[in-house]
Formats: sequence, structure tokens, C-alpha cells
Amino acid sequence: ETPPYLPAPENVEVYSYNFQSLLRWSPVPVENGTVLYTAEYQTGSCRNWSDLGCAQSPQPQCRFPPELQRRRWTILLRVRAELGTLASPWAHCPAFVAERDTTLGPPRVNNVSASPGSLLVSVSPPFAPEAGDILQYLVSYWENSTSATAKKLSESKTLFQIGNLKESTLYCFRVQVQLRIYSGQLLEGLPSAPECHRTALS
Repeated sequence: ETPPYLPAPENVEVYSYNFQSLLRWSPVPVENGTVLYTAEYQTGSCRNWSDLGCAQSPQPQCRFPPELQRRRWTILLRVRAELGTLASPWAHCPAFVAERDTTLGPPRVNNVSASPGSLLVSVSPPFAPEAGDILQYLVSYWENSTSATAKKLSESKTLFQIGNLKESTLYCFRVQVQLRIYSGQLLEGLPSAPECHRTALS
């Protein structure tokens, strides 16, 4: 008679948004009993497996502890299912680097003030910047008419002006953040929902 077998978790992946990261996987189905999960990690510099902080947890996910919230670390992760004395094989997920693999959300648009020829826009970044971060805001804007093509401008400040606009005209814009990462490349965030504002009448 073959000994009972517990399959490894499937669809193991890191979900990461604005550098807040979570390891998640599909629950392992069993006939009876509660499956528990243990997740472990190792970093590029330390080859020992360490507890991710979710040993024998019934949840099919595990948040990264604060000491792992490092943007440039290469992190390897694995998880297994446990049921009584049974343990499944380890399931691994691809190496994770937050700076490469996180999704940046849209910036928050705090305030827009209109003058006859421009819109003054105040935004805040979607995550708390670290010292030395180089952030840019990519702004797409267009006149709210049928054949409008979007123009783009890039700003490094959180208060900027969209200029050379017609007066008393409805303009729409959206903003996304760009973070210059260690490799020199730009990590581009999701665009904000379009906002429309009418310029003032002089």
C-alpha cells in the first residue's frame, strides 16, 4: 500500500504593490483535516532558509516581514503544505527583486487650480520615497475634444504646471510616476484615472 501523499502548493507567486509584498499560493485540497502552510526565504547573500513568519499557518498567503522590505535584495521563496505528520514537497517561486518586480500605483492628485492659460497640479507619490530616490512624474494631457492627441511632459517636482493652454477650455490629464532604479532604468507606475478641469476665463 502506498503511503499517503500530500501535493505541494501550486501557483506560488509574489504579489507586490508599492514595495509591500506578499507570497501567495493556491490552497491544497484535502478530503478532511486542515492543511497548514510553512513558508521560508533565503536572500542572495545568505544561503540558509529562514522562516518567513508564517510557520504552520492555515492562510494560503504570507506577508513579507519588515526586515525583508529591501528593494534591491534578491529573495528566493518556498512553501510547503503540512497535514498532521505529512509534509508536501517544497514549492518554489522565481527569484524576487522588489525594485524590478513590484507594481507602482498611481500618484495621488491632491489639488488642481486653474488659471486662463494653465493648470497647476499638486500630486503625492504612491509610496514613501527612500533617501536618494529620483522620482519623476509623467503627465499626459489633452483637450477634451473629439480629435485630441495627448501631449506629454515630465516633471520632477510634486507641484507642476501644465501650460500653454487655451482659456475657458476643458482639459484632461493623467499622471504616472517613474522611479529611476539602481540599474539606471525607469520603473514606470500605473497611470492615475483621468481628471478633467476647465481653464479660467481671463
